[in-house]
Amino acid sequence: MWDARYSSGEYVWSEGPNAEVERIVATWPPGRALDLGAGEGRHAIWLASLGWQVTAVDFSRAGIERGRGRAEEEGLDVDWRVADATVWQPGEDAAYDLVLVSYLHLPDDVLSRAKAWLAPDGALVVVGHALRNLTDGVGGPQNPAILSSQEQLRERAAGLAIERCEEVVRPTDDGDAIDVVLVARRPAV
Repeated sequence: MWDARYSSGEYVWSEGPNAEVERIVATWPPGRALDLGAGEGRHAIWLASLGWQVTAVDFSRAGIERGRGRAEEEGLDVDWRVADATVWQPGEDAAYDLVLVSYLHLPDDVLSRAKAWLAPDGALVVVGHALRNLTDGVGGPQNPAILSSQEQLRERAAGLAIERCEEVVRPTDDGDAIDVVLVARRPAV
């Protein structure tokens, strides 16, 4: 299904980064970043344009190819990987300054594994549809098993220093969507 969506002429998502992701990360010094569930690569490309060394992972070959093509057009270097985020593992020496999980909704607890991929002082940034969006917001997945509340994200970030964990209202053409945002950092050694 995602290959078909990403193969259409239009971008499924905006070409630029999600506004909340941009607010969080734009002023951070570049380092190594992992965009997990990269889709068409909008965040990977944006991060690379800021000087980040980016690995972008998504199970949709069409999404990755679209991102790769755009990055090449813009002269940006991104390590593109077609892989399932529920089983993908970085190399043993991987230590990311940023692991971005943006609107990746899975029943598998990918965040527990992603925490281990952070470098000391590295940040896990999660932005996605909140569980409460099902009853009080619009759009997004309708399966409660793949959505998170603030409390659930706090539990999954155990062992990290939580800098921010809150719901954010995002206006859309159809009404307000409710997102949940987590910024959690691995303690420096």
